[in-house]
Amino acid sequence: MLVIAGPTASGKSALAARLAREFGGIVINADAMQVYRELPILTAQPGEAAKAAAPHRLYGFLALDDVCSAERWAALARQEIDAAHEAGKLPILCGGTGLYLRALMHGFSPIPDVPADVRQAARGLLDQIGSAALRERLAAGDPASAARLHANDRQRIARAWEVLQATRRPISEWQQLPPVAPGNLSFLTFVLLPERTALYQACDRRFLTMVAAGALQEVQQALAGYPDLYRPDLTPPEGGAKALGFWGLARHAWGGSAVSEETVAAAQQQTRNYAKRQGTWFRNQMPNENFITPEPTDMQFSESSHAGISQKIRNFLLTEG
Repeated sequence: MLVIAGPTASGKSALAARLAREFGGIVINADAMQVYRELPILTAQPGEAAKAAAPHRLYGFLALDDVCSAERWAALARQEIDAAHEAGKLPILCGGTGLYLRALMHGFSPIPDVPADVRQAARGLLDQIGSAALRERLAAGDPASAARLHANDRQRIARAWEVLQATRRPISEWQQLPPVAPGNLSFLTFVLLPERTALYQACDRRFLTMVAAGALQEVQQALAGYPDLYRPDLTPPEGGAKALGFWGLARHAWGGSAVSEETVAAAQQQTRNYAKRQGTWFRNQMPNENFITPEPTDMQFSESSHAGISQKIRNFLLTEG
């Protein structure tokens, strides 16, 4: 399978879609924010034209208040990978969430399976007393996890609780064990790392494009759909509200005002900072992959550069096939 990785606004989606058309592939999302269906604009999900030109999976399928862990995503991605192989298609992972990619490519610590009745009991207790109260109970047996988890992170709190009940050991101890990597997947990875100035300019342009496309109205609709969860007096919960620029636009949505220059500038800075962290992560965590630099003007590739990428893919498919 192919992996197209890199920081936000680096041109990953366009490259993945082109390769999917060229090699009969299916693009599988590996971005933690693009899983949320209420925020297609703010999370820069592929548009209808891209989806019509090549199959796309795991985009916009979760509710805004759901939490998608790396483990959960990896299980879903593996299902899509297997389905692509069964259909004779090339799976192409595309995204910038390094923890997601590492989870799939390198595996997880070997936490024992939790019996169904224990898992059901944990979910029932969560619904009965709420995530904050369950986290307090968790602290007695797994203080490290309780301190790390947000009080609204329902999924991870329930997961830590069920593992504690099933194994009598904190999940934090299990997670310290060496991960077990999948043994039957072969990866060819391209990491897009644009020149930093060009990348920052692309980040700035992207947020302006989002605002022009209706990002504020999108956030307004999202807030209206979850009135008890997203309020100015509440701590931002886990989930889709972590999307870059969400809370700046939310303040305008609550106040009924147009998007200010200050909000745009703050979101652009937030995006640039995030892109810098992503680039650092990929350089440090994936140093042996194919690092490529898009053209600075539009994050595309010359035909000669694309030909070189395509040839590497053909060689990979011949070797692994």
